[in-house]
Amino acid sequence: MKEDKKKLLAKVAYMYYEQELTQAQIAKELSIYRTTVSRMISQAKKQGIVEIKINHFDSALFELEEQLKQTFKLKAVELVSNERDASEEDQEERLAETAGAWLRRQLTEEMVVGLSWGASVGNAINKIEPKQLSEVVVVPVAGGPSHINSRYHVNTLVYELARKLNGQSLFINASVIQETKELAEGIFNSKYFYKLKDCWKRLDMAIVGIGGPLSYQKSQWRDLLTAADFKELKLREAIGDCCCRFYDSYGKALDGSLNQRTIGLQLEELAKVPQSVGIARGRSKARSIVPLLQKGYLNTLITDQETAEEILRIS
Repeated sequence: MKEDKKKLLAKVAYMYYEQELTQAQIAKELSIYRTTVSRMISQAKKQGIVEIKINHFDSALFELEEQLKQTFKLKAVELVSNERDASEEDQEERLAETAGAWLRRQLTEEMVVGLSWGASVGNAINKIEPKQLSEVVVVPVAGGPSHINSRYHVNTLVYELARKLNGQSLFINASVIQETKELAEGIFNSKYFYKLKDCWKRLDMAIVGIGGPLSYQKSQWRDLLTAADFKELKLREAIGDCCCRFYDSYGKALDGSLNQRTIGLQLEELAKVPQSVGIARGRSKARSIVPLLQKGYLNTLITDQETAEEILRIS
C-alpha cells in the first residue's frame, strides 16, 4: 500500500477513534463520501493501522460460550470465570451476581415467568435489581419443598421476583411430592390450579435449577422421596432432576409412580418455553446438565467455566 494511502487511512482512523468525529463530519472535512469513510475505517483495522484492545474481557471465556452454544444449539450461554483459590461460597456468589444481572436484562413488559427453586435460583433472584415493568406475571413451575428444607420455597421466590418487577404472582399450595397419584391428580384438577396451568401454557421464560445425581448432597427436597422411590430411581439410572422431574443420561423422563405423584411442569412442557434458563454449577453436576441440553429441555445455560469445560469434555 502506498504511503499516502496509509497516511489517509491513519488520519481517518484518528479522527474517528480519537477525535470521536462522526463519519459524516469526517467526510465533510476531507471532501470524500461518507461511504468511503466507512470503508476506510474497516480497511484501517484490516491493515493493522488500528488495533482495538478490549479491557476486562476474557476472549477464552467468550470462545467457550460460543462453543457451548454451537454444540447444543442454545439461544444463550452466560459463563462465570473460575478465580484461583476462590471458595465455594465465592463461586456461588459470583454465579448469582452474573445470573441476576443477565436475567434482569431479559425481563420485559407483559412476560409470564416461571420459577422452580433451590439455592442457585434463589441466590440469582436475590441479586436482581428492581425493574419497573407492567403486566408481568410470575408463577411457580413446581410444588414446594418439605417444611424441613423451606429456605428457598418457590412461593417466596415467586413473590420476591414479582415484587421487584412490579408484577403479579401466583402461588402453589402443595408440596412437590404427594403421597399418592390420586392426591396429585386431585390437585392438578382442582379449581385453584386452573389459572396456574393456563400460565404454564403461556410461559415466556422459565428459570430453573438442576439437581445432580442421587448421591448429590445439596438437594432441598429429596427428603420427600420414599425408600421405594430411591430404589426405583437407582434401578432406572436417574442422572438428575429439573422441575423436580427425574431423567436418565439420555434425557429420557423417568415415568412411574414418583413422576405421577409429582406436582411440577413436565420436561416436555419445559422444552416448549421460548426461553428456558438453567442455572447450575459444579463439575459433579455436569453429567446432569448435558442431557437437558442435548434433548433441548433447556435452551439457555448460566454456569461457570469449569462446569462448561466438563460439559464439553463428556458430551
